[in-house]
Amino acid sequence: MTATSSGTDQLLRPHAEQAYATELARLATVDDRPRPTNWKLSPWAVVTYLVGGTLPDGFEVSTKYVGNRRLIEVAVATLATDRALLLLGVPGTAKSWVSEHLAAAISGDSTLLVQGTAGTPEEAVRYGWNYARLLAEGPSTAALVASPIMTAMAEGRIARLEELTRIPSDVQDALITVLSEKTLPIPELNTEVQAERGFNLIATANDRDRGVNELSSALRRRFNTVVLPLPDSYEDEVRIVAGRVADLGRSLELPPADRAADEIRRVVTIFRELRSGVTTDGRTSLKSPSGTLSTAEAISVITNGIALATHFGDGTLRAADVAAGIVGSVVKDPVADQVVWKEYLEAVVRQRPDWKDFYRASREVSG
Repeated sequence: MTATSSGTDQLLRPHAEQAYATELARLATVDDRPRPTNWKLSPWAVVTYLVGGTLPDGFEVSTKYVGNRRLIEVAVATLATDRALLLLGVPGTAKSWVSEHLAAAISGDSTLLVQGTAGTPEEAVRYGWNYARLLAEGPSTAALVASPIMTAMAEGRIARLEELTRIPSDVQDALITVLSEKTLPIPELNTEVQAERGFNLIATANDRDRGVNELSSALRRRFNTVVLPLPDSYEDEVRIVAGRVADLGRSLELPPADRAADEIRRVVTIFRELRSGVTTDGRTSLKSPSGTLSTAEAISVITNGIALATHFGDGTLRAADVAAGIVGSVVKDPVADQVVWKEYLEAVVRQRPDWKDFYRASREVSG
């Protein structure tokens, strides 16, 4: 079950600690295992929160991450040490989702976040200044603007850094002192911020997108790396997509669409076949497109299809509602990917008797 705390019903996307407040509170009540300093839950309870399970009192904790439990155990164990955690994987492998829920379970707060981009300045990682006060008063504690990472250090909490490899290399290396010495010097004030127990950093990164800045070996050594894979099985991926589509549908006030399960299975089948380069039955080899065709993209395709079916149809999710979204996900390169998609349509989709509706809809939007 998904529990929503009071006052968050109107939020488009509540933070994890808001959306799952009831689960976190129930886990804290039954959690009698040792907790590291400043952790809200024990490592065992954090893992249970992520992967789901039944508590001793019969309460069901929902599954946030569908996959190898051991990966989550390794991630949580890392955060209980002085090593930072790097979640690595191709786009759409739930890196940000896992990062947010880890921070929510450990610190009760997932909002100490730095979003990495090509334009992220060093101030976002270290600290900045209120320039009006700086000019009026000179350097002072009151004029200092702490970054989320500095705040996490001072309060013994978890900080999150999304898309680490998108940040320029010189800004990345500003983390080295923080991660190795657990201190952030402030030379303008002749002082420093030393990390309290409970502080750690979760970073996410992928090396498949363009614009990636490789981590220096000095920085990479400061992290323990956990690679999050795409879902192993077809059924796992269907389960993930169905669960996230249901959650998003509720937040967007979209009614459940008829036949959504059928279209979810079809979208997942298409994405998995094109990713793997072979049809499900293993009989036909396929070319793979340039994109990753991630689980996150499948969720987006279905959610957009439900919106179309709700607002411009009769509430039944049909092939025509998802076809454009699938084509948009597959055809990233208008030349090479268009060839891949048309070959797939003719060699695979056209040959499946129960996919004639999808073949017609795809031909219409593919041109």
